Amino acid sequence: MTAAGTSGGKDECQIRLTGIEREYWMGTEIGRLGGYRFRGTVTAGDGSDQKGGKMGAGYMNLRTKRKRQQRKVGRKEEGSSSNRPKLAAFVMALRGTPVTNPMLYLCDNQALLKAVKRWVGEGGKATLVGAPDTDILLEAIEELRKRTTVGAATFLVKVKAHRGEPANEEADIQADKAISGKDVPTEWHDRTNRAVFTWQEPRRKGGTVSYEDRKSTWNSGVRKAIRRGSAEEEVCKHRDPTSCVTEAWKQISKQRRRVDVSYDPSMVQ
Repeated sequence: MTAAGTSGGKDECQIRLTGIEREYWMGTEIGRLGGYRFRGTVTAGDGSDQKGGKMGAGYMNLRTKRKRQQRKVGRKEEGSSSNRPKLAAFVMALRGTPVTNPMLYLCDNQALLKAVKRWVGEGGKATLVGAPDTDILLEAIEELRKRTTVGAATFLVKVKAHRGEPANEEADIQADKAISGKDVPTEWHDRTNRAVFTWQEPRRKGGTVSYEDRKSTWNSGVRKAIRRGSAEEEVCKHRDPTSCVTEAWKQISKQRRRVDVSYDPSMVQ
C-alpha cells in the first residue's frame, strides 16, 4: 500500500523522535536495541556487489542527514564479493567519525563482525596472512587502534537486511549510488601478487542450467570448482561409452567448468 502523493520508492531516512513518529522509530529494530538513544555517533553502512565485479560502499550518519558518503571499491581483477565493499563501508564510517566520539555502527553482515572480532582483546595470535581483503581490514584495524588509544568506545551491531529497517535501507541506497554514480571516486584498487583462478559456476533456473564466469583468488569457491571438475572427469571415465555421446552430455562437456590460473607478472618480485 502506498500513501497518496508518494512516488512509491524507498522512504528517506529522516529520524523524528518527537510526537507520534517517535513510537514508530522506537519500535524499529534499531530503536528496540537502544540505538536512537545512544550518546555518541550512530552510523549505518552497507556494500553492494553487482554483476561484472562492480562493487560500491556507502554509509550515513543518523544524527547528521547530510553526512553521507559513497565510494567505488576496486580490485575486481581478483574477483568480487559482498564482504569487501561492506568492510569498506565500515572504514568510511570510522573515517567520518571524530576519533574521540563513541561510535555505534549498524550493519547487516556477519562476516564483518567476525573479521573485526578476531582483533579485539587478548588471545590467540591474529594475522592478516590469508585474509581476502587485507588492504581494507588493515585500515579498519588502524582506525580502531586510534579510537582505543584515546578511550573512545566502538560498538558494532548486526541488523537484519532487507527488512525495511530505515537506517539499513538508506545505507543500501548509498551503496547502490556508489556503483551507478559517475563522479564517485574509487579506492582500494591496488593489486596483490596472488594467483587468480577463473572458472564457470553452474546456475540452475526453471529446470535449465546456465554457466556464469567467475574469478577469485584462492578460497572455498575455487576449491569447490576444482572438486566438481575432478568429479565430472571421473564420471565420464566410468560411464557407458554410448551414453557419453548423448546431446545432454555433449552440452555439459562443451561447457565443462575448467579452472584456469593466472597472475600479474608485474606483481612478482
